[in-house]
Formats: sequence, structure tokens, C-alpha cells
Amino acid sequence: MRSGLRRPTGPGWATHEQAVARLQASYAALEPTAPVRLAKRTSNLFRPRHATQAPGLDVTGLDDVIEIDPRRRTAQVQGMCTYERLVERTLVHGLIPAVVPQLRTITLGGAVSGLGIESTSFRLGLPHESVLEMDVFTGAGEVVTCRPGDELFDAFPNSYGSLGYATRLEIRLEPVPAYAALRHVRFDDAAALTAAVARIVADRSWAGVRVDGLDGVAFAPDELYLTLATWSDVPRLVDGTSAAPSDYAGQEIFYRSITERPADLLTLEDYLWRWDADWFWCSGAFGVQHPVVRRLWPRRWRRSDVYHRLVGLDERFGVVERLDRRAGRPRRERVVQDVEVPLERLPDFLAWFDREVGMRPVWLCPLVSLGTRDGARWPIYPLEPGDVYVNVGFWGTVAVGPDAPEGPVNRAIEAEVHRLGGHKSLYSEAFYDRATFDALYAGPHLARVKSTYDPHGRLTTLYDKAVRRR
Repeated sequence: MRSGLRRPTGPGWATHEQAVARLQASYAALEPTAPVRLAKRTSNLFRPRHATQAPGLDVTGLDDVIEIDPRRRTAQVQGMCTYERLVERTLVHGLIPAVVPQLRTITLGGAVSGLGIESTSFRLGLPHESVLEMDVFTGAGEVVTCRPGDELFDAFPNSYGSLGYATRLEIRLEPVPAYAALRHVRFDDAAALTAAVARIVADRSWAGVRVDGLDGVAFAPDELYLTLATWSDVPRLVDGTSAAPSDYAGQEIFYRSITERPADLLTLEDYLWRWDADWFWCSGAFGVQHPVVRRLWPRRWRRSDVYHRLVGLDERFGVVERLDRRAGRPRRERVVQDVEVPLERLPDFLAWFDREVGMRPVWLCPLVSLGTRDGARWPIYPLEPGDVYVNVGFWGTVAVGPDAPEGPVNRAIEAEVHRLGGHKSLYSEAFYDRATFDALYAGPHLARVKSTYDPHGRLTTLYDKAVRRR
């Protein structure tokens, strides 16, 4: 590990170093005891936090691609660069990041420090597992370069800014063709789907056809689908039939197509953002899935970040809560979570979830962690390397009544995931007590690393961020 920036030549590097200098100057301008935060305008987090008047760090100019090396299939990327911008630059070379999280405005630094996931995760792991080198701006105001195997690098995934902020990441890229041919395969129960996932992960194929991307949707206990994506150089379905690519940023809605079309074709770019136009199925809460509204709703607004801002406005002004109260409806608890459960426990979790929570549909995304450089578990999110997990994502509200502010449904989900040997992502609300949290997320180890790179405690701790909402 070494401190300081690399200094290659090229305009992208010069611009990057200027941006880092602005970041360091904004840190130096803070009061010595002031907490350190980023001055970001956008976020994909669902954790409400207490307001602070302290100025944030200036991240102006840290949101782009520094350079791409098509021969080595690598990219040098700034930490605040969105995947939308990154993919736009890499696709020109027929390349994409190994794992591209499903929402356009997720940043590379955010996905690495907060655990992104997508349909290639069953074969390529999680975003941080394709990072070759990283510069981290620490709580001590230093830029530290680290690589796999270094203490800071290995503790960074799932640290959510409690150890610092990635300013530059060197990542591995994967070659891709122009199209993704899809098969939507139905299963009548979770056990059959679980068996199919195990086969696909082992064989990387289904019915004799290669599988490059794998995710699914459970619409009901007896209606579950796996979507199998196969990269293709030509515009045709898996069976060889020529086809025109579908467009799910227009009038059609992707998740509805899963039950209607056994096969489909998308451009590779549209496949990457197939969930973004409707934020999976959550745009229905804003009426955008109604054909008339959809026709009038500007195409440029059919984006997850627009819907996220609408949710933020509702949180700020409490519109839905006031309408429910006026109509005499019980108070609702927001249940927005992604959890990882071992593949063999997926039927147990879905049965419990149907019985105790009752939200549908839910997203299913198989993944296999590649582990650290030494093949060990990543310390702050300790999935067993090589084991198959399924990310279960569910986003909505549940009628609870006066206890809603206490989060009874979210607490029950935490307990069940823990019981089944799984883990919960921390991008949304969490309710763990400190001892349980430290046991699940390697609290003592994280504190030890933090004491090295943030000796004066300028950065908010992970527990304070995730549970105390600070």
C-alpha cells in the first residue's frame, strides 16, 4: 500500500488530479472537529438520516472516466462516476464493467463501498471483486492507494464511507456483443426454481444454451420466473428466429413482459437498464404504468432517479401518510430491502415472507462471491466464497398501524435472514442492536482499520450511518 496519486500522462489524469486537489482543499477548510461528508446531490440510499449543517467535501470533477485501455480491458474511473456514464464510454469499445448494477445513477464508488449486484453476479461476483486498484480519500485527509490484499482495500466493501471515499478505481472490463437474447422460464414453486439456479450456476447453461446473465422474479408462490440472458452478435432469439429489439423505456413495461413473452431480444445497452425505466415495478406508485399517464410522462423522466426524488419529496412532506390518515387507513411501514440468503434456504425464506410480509413481486438475483485475493471472505460482508446465494429484493410498504415507526416488519426480516444464515444490505433502514450488528458486519475489525485511516474519528461509523441514521 502506498500514499499519494499515480501520475501518468494524459488530459484525463491532469483533470483528475485537479479534482482531487479541490477535494483536499475543501477538507482543509473544515473545522478540525467537523464531521466529514460528501457534498452529493444524488443518492441511491434509502436510509433517512439526521440533518447536519456542516459543509460537505467538494467532489466537483470526480464523476467521469479517466481513461480506458481496450487492449488490457481495464478502465480508470473516478469514484463519483455513474454507471450510466461509465457504460456509455466502455460500450464504444465493446466492453462493460464485469457487474453493472441495474440503476443508471449508482456510482462506481458507491457500488464498491455499498455492494452492487446484477445478473452477471452468478459468474463474476460483486462489483468490488473486479477492482484492481483504488485510491481512497481517508478521514485523515490523505489519498491512499490500495490493492486486493491490502487491509484498507479488503475492508472497504460494505463500509459505506466509514473508511473513506474512493476517488479513483481501476476496474476490469468484460467484452460484450450488441444484443442480449432472453428466455423467461416459469417455475411453479420455489424448490423447482432453486434446483434450476443450482444447475445453471454449475453448468453456465440451460437446455444446452449458454447463460451470460441470470435473475428472476417471484410474482406469486406458484408463479416464479428465471430470466436467462445470452449475449449475441446478431439480432435474433435463442432459437435462431430473427427479431427486432424490444423497447421498455417507451410504452411497454419490462417486468410485465416476463409473464407475457417466453423469449425476447434487447440491445445490450437496453438490457443493462431494463429495470431502470420503471425502477423495477415501483413506478406504479406514481401512476406511471397507466397507459394514459405513461403516454404523457416524458421519456426522459422514466428513470429511477426521478422516482427516487419523488419518494424524497413524500418523505419530506408526508403526503401519503396524511392521505392515509384522512381516509382512515392504517399507518404503513416502508419495507425497502435487499437480502442475501443461501440458495438452499430460498424456499424457506419466500414461504416465510409470503406468510409474514405478503409483498409481491420480489426480485431474485443469484450470486457467487469470488472472495478476497487469498480466497477468504470479505470481512465486512462475509459471504462464503464459492457458495451460491440469492439476493431477494422487495420495495414497498406494508399496512402496520401505530407501530409502524418502530419498524416491526423490517425487524422481523432481519431476524429471519439472520436465522437462515444470510446477510442484509445496509443501503436502507436497519434496526440491529450494536452487539448483533458488530457480529454480522465484523465491527471490531472495521473499528481497527478505521482507527488507522481515520484516527480522529472524522468519518461517521458504519453503525451510526446504518442504524442511528447519522
